[in-house]
Amino acid sequence: MIEKMKNPKVFVPLGLLLLLGLAPFIIPDSEYEQTVLIACMLLAIMASGWNLISGLAGYVSLGHSVYLGIGMYTGAILGQAWGIAPMYLMPVGGLVAAIVAALLGAIVLRARSHSFVIISIAALWTIQLLAQIAKPITGGADGLVIRPPSWAKEFGPTPYFYIFFGILCLTILLARFVMNSRLGAGLVAIRNDEGKAAAIGINTTLYKITAYSLSAIPFGVAGAVYGQYLSFVNPLGAFGILASVTLVLAALSGGRGTLWGPVIGGFIIALANEFATVTSSGASARVFILGIILILVVMFLPAGLLPTVSEKWAKHRNRNVAVKFIDQTSIASSTSRVDTAAIQSRAVIEQIEGKNLLEVHDIRKSFGGIKAVDGVSLGIKRGSITGLIGPNGSGKTTLFNCMTGVYTPDSGSVLLGGEDITGHKVWTRAHGGLGRTFQITRLFRSMTVLDNLVAPLERTSPREMAAGRYSGEEVSRAREVLAFMGLQEFEKQKGSDLSFGQQKLVELAQVLMLRPSIVLLDEPASGINPTLIGKLSDVIR
Repeated sequence: MIEKMKNPKVFVPLGLLLLLGLAPFIIPDSEYEQTVLIACMLLAIMASGWNLISGLAGYVSLGHSVYLGIGMYTGAILGQAWGIAPMYLMPVGGLVAAIVAALLGAIVLRARSHSFVIISIAALWTIQLLAQIAKPITGGADGLVIRPPSWAKEFGPTPYFYIFFGILCLTILLARFVMNSRLGAGLVAIRNDEGKAAAIGINTTLYKITAYSLSAIPFGVAGAVYGQYLSFVNPLGAFGILASVTLVLAALSGGRGTLWGPVIGGFIIALANEFATVTSSGASARVFILGIILILVVMFLPAGLLPTVSEKWAKHRNRNVAVKFIDQTSIASSTSRVDTAAIQSRAVIEQIEGKNLLEVHDIRKSFGGIKAVDGVSLGIKRGSITGLIGPNGSGKTTLFNCMTGVYTPDSGSVLLGGEDITGHKVWTRAHGGLGRTFQITRLFRSMTVLDNLVAPLERTSPREMAAGRYSGEEVSRAREVLAFMGLQEFEKQKGSDLSFGQQKLVELAQVLMLRPSIVLLDEPASGINPTLIGKLSDVIR
């Protein structure tokens, strides 16, 4: 613990956070300064919450401020109905926001990339319109007036300052917990390659909805007290798109996907926003300044401020450190005495004498007028090696995609161990014993080799997903598989740093982690040197 505190990445942010908490005592008569810092903390809270779905999973939402509005209206409506101050309803605001996010996420997370961005904006405007229509509940366009607490005149903004400070600290703890959990590892895998994540057994739908719901909690909690802080809430203010754009800019400026980047970015953008407000009477100046910041970030800090500084600092520290290179032939000649039972099938599918382990019956798949697969049938027995031969473009990979669930065949069926799995999800087939590799390797390039192997979970219970990233039997099993493959020296290297042949071996190791009963290898030897081909052949046999 003491060693960790000596790390500048740890003690510098914590020191600044402590300094922030002491701000009301450091700056006397600081009502204006506290008001500015409250705006900074609110934006940092939202940027950190947004980071859970957009930074980790890669689903960029431009309508995420909708959950701040939901928290504001939850506090205002229930506070009036129950006769209590909205600030006491912060947990309820977070819960309502999480429930709405889970329901909405089950719909909008079916889309990806640019489609998801557009749908997230549409969802924001739809809820804004509903709030305007539901006048008996929300007050319509006129909004709701919230009575300020009796202590507001006596203590000023100081109580609100510490409430938002507490929410910010809890949001940082939530983000740290998710990033260091098995859920966080799965989300990063989804960001790298969602299709590959599903192929190795990650329930991408569950992971995304969970992250989307968790990301809404800080918004809802902060919204419940923010409405009382403003003493007023209306649809245009609660569900405005400018807040969403601002929080996205904050996360991008600081560095999305990191713990402290969105917090730093939140303070930078909020202070820039305040500067524009003080120095100019029009909103156009604010938009101009934020636009300049966005251009500078895209041009000079595409990864964000914190990752860029961290990278330069790491290069400075390591410039005199000798780099250890590992000869690829050492992989091929590895003779680690590892118990091969560690990588063998768990034999969950009983093989009946004379029966096929995998059967394909009359599979057909067309893309428009092109018949990629036309009436293919085959059977594969346990322990056999079956070759599927054909020229480029003959439909071999398409057939693999139909067998593993990437594509839904137009007709036909796929049976594994006698069970019809034609309608099963990709990750369900992977956990059922059907593994596959890809023609062009699809490792999670930003993750280490060990992370690539431990990302999928055999069980997706809340307890398993919340467990530490390197906890449980999966880590020891991953190291056993790496030793069997002769890759134990590469455990801490990123996937992007490996050669193509090494990536092929790591991809096969990913498949072996789930103890498959059968493995579909899509051109496993293409593009690698003869030495590694020999190693690959030994592993397959």
